[in-house]
Amino acid sequence: MKDKRGYNSLLPRRLLMAGSAAGALVAFSTAHAQAWPTKQIRVIAPYPPGGGVDTVARAFSEKVSIKLGQPLVVDNQPGAGATIGAAALARSAPDGYTMMVGSLVDYSIAPFFHNNLSFDMAKDFVPVLEIGNGTIGVLVTPSLPVKNVQELIALARKEPGKLSYASSGFGGLIHLNYEMLKQMTGAEMTHVPYKGTSFFQADLYEGRVQVSIDNVLAHLPHIASGKVRCLAVTSKTRSPLLPEVPTMAEAGVPGFESATNYTLFVPRGTPGEVVAKLSAVGNEAVKDDDFRARMLKLGIVTTGGPQAEAQAKMVSEMKRWGDVIQKGNIKPT
Repeated sequence: MKDKRGYNSLLPRRLLMAGSAAGALVAFSTAHAQAWPTKQIRVIAPYPPGGGVDTVARAFSEKVSIKLGQPLVVDNQPGAGATIGAAALARSAPDGYTMMVGSLVDYSIAPFFHNNLSFDMAKDFVPVLEIGNGTIGVLVTPSLPVKNVQELIALARKEPGKLSYASSGFGGLIHLNYEMLKQMTGAEMTHVPYKGTSFFQADLYEGRVQVSIDNVLAHLPHIASGKVRCLAVTSKTRSPLLPEVPTMAEAGVPGFESATNYTLFVPRGTPGEVVAKLSAVGNEAVKDDDFRARMLKLGIVTTGGPQAEAQAKMVSEMKRWGDVIQKGNIKPT
């Protein structure tokens, strides 16, 4: 129907209706964000109770629960290199009531060592907040005649394969730390995989294996007593746990960075307003003095930061470890 000027008289009404519908969607989205959360939130921990990830998840949930006014309940779903818990997150409704504390590093490595994964971190997860990173150090047996990282590299290059390198298992982060060092410097050692750190500590301290690039927490008292030496830490900045120990960049290997990681994820599709609110309260929790002190006792330096930084970190970690694995032609045994 046209008016006297030739315009469709129904058009303004249609525009008004469309505008009203759009406004209703915005109002609904805003109301959802303001209302969320209205019930209990599940926090998946993809490792067993009592471990590092479980401890971080519980301490973080405790702080965030107070700020949100709803309980956060940790749900341990361990197994298959943390992929069972991750698959559970990917299957969860993206409504803000299921999240996970896991590792960007674990899920960057997982596709190369687990066949037929039912999830893809980049497609199925939204990293909300990097909670913190554990401190990794270059550790050597006290009898090894090197004073710093450059001397270690020189010795490994001079006598390829003579030095032995202990890891907590083939294809894990500690193994890949060595592969990255070898690719960056040519330091050739013999890889000796164990079932975990506790299984190789005595061998490292007594010189049956000479080197490892491992989480320093289990080694701290032995570093202090002189049973093992830490030549460098692999974080971007010096660690408050070992403030006198240089970073790898300071030790002459710029670009070598590695850390155990603790990140908060939600399923892809979770409303942006919920992600933003969770990021805000999560950052408040991470900055809490009590939380920071509790994490430092675990060897974890808290991080925090905008959601965009967590997203960028996910991309960079996937590239870092994917490149190491592919360049080293490392395949499941």
